[in-house]
Amino acid sequence: MGEAMTPARKGTIAREWIIFALSFGLGGHIAFGLVLHSPSPERWQAMGWNVLFIGLFVYIAVQAGRSFYLAIRSRRSKHGAD
Repeated sequence: MGEAMTPARKGTIAREWIIFALSFGLGGHIAFGLVLHSPSPERWQAMGWNVLFIGLFVYIAVQAGRSFYLAIRSRRSKHGAD
């Protein structure tokens, strides 16, 4: 059937889901703030799409930041080993 998940794999999946949920939560707060600063019926109707796109942007930005951080950290550890 399926393979049993190791604790390390469970931890990785949990961490990614937490980052995903926090990113979309932050995206929702940003979209809600935009609506509150300029309330109009059109903004309220588009709020769902704004949450989706802003949340996705935040998620991509966080993942890009993590990638850059890990790349810099691994480069420093390689140069430190020399």
